[in-house]
Amino acid sequence: MIITRRAFTAALSLTGLAALAGFSPLRLISGAMAQSAADVAKPVSLPDMVLGPADAAVTITEYASMTCPHCAAFNKEVFPKLKAEYIDTGKIRYIFREFPLDIKAAAGSMLTRCIANGDAQKYFAVTDMLFRSQNDWVVKNTTETLTRIGKQAGLSQQQVEACLKDQALLDKIAADQKYASEVLKVDSTPTFFINGEKIKGETSIEEFEKKINPLLKS
Repeated sequence: MIITRRAFTAALSLTGLAALAGFSPLRLISGAMAQSAADVAKPVSLPDMVLGPADAAVTITEYASMTCPHCAAFNKEVFPKLKAEYIDTGKIRYIFREFPLDIKAAAGSMLTRCIANGDAQKYFAVTDMLFRSQNDWVVKNTTETLTRIGKQAGLSQQQVEACLKDQALLDKIAADQKYASEVLKVDSTPTFFINGEKIKGETSIEEFEKKINPLLKS
């Protein structure tokens, strides 16, 4: 397991996660196994959170960490344009997958899953909120701030606490992250796959257009 339960519990109960802000649970696996579109398409443990039609000609899969500033910048600057131009018009299918680079990111991902409860629209809305308020909940008292966000979204104090202690959910996030690391060779965030082709790092709308438009015409 990439994210250890002991480290996560200690962070929540003793430090409000602050002490482990720089802790990376990633285990990078060496090797040259090539990923395929089929490998990327396979959700491992958690159901995919998806926007856009299932039969779209182009599928983009994003791996992101909720504490990653580059992911937050992409979410603010590029994703709205991508959504308006391609997702809302039914041209592409967009999948968001968690790839937490630290304990705080794992907690943010868990809370998002709990609030959304399988609703993709709500999931993307909470993800957007966490990215836009990243400086608040990452830098300040993380547990306190995430609890407040959970309550604002309709969860009780007890539901937030249960969510952040959910062993099964944490295990699934860790399993999916392990698959992405070992099979898809994801080692940084954000990482995108466009019909299986990997693109690393914050990517402009123009770069996306260069990749997407030829696929729509083919």
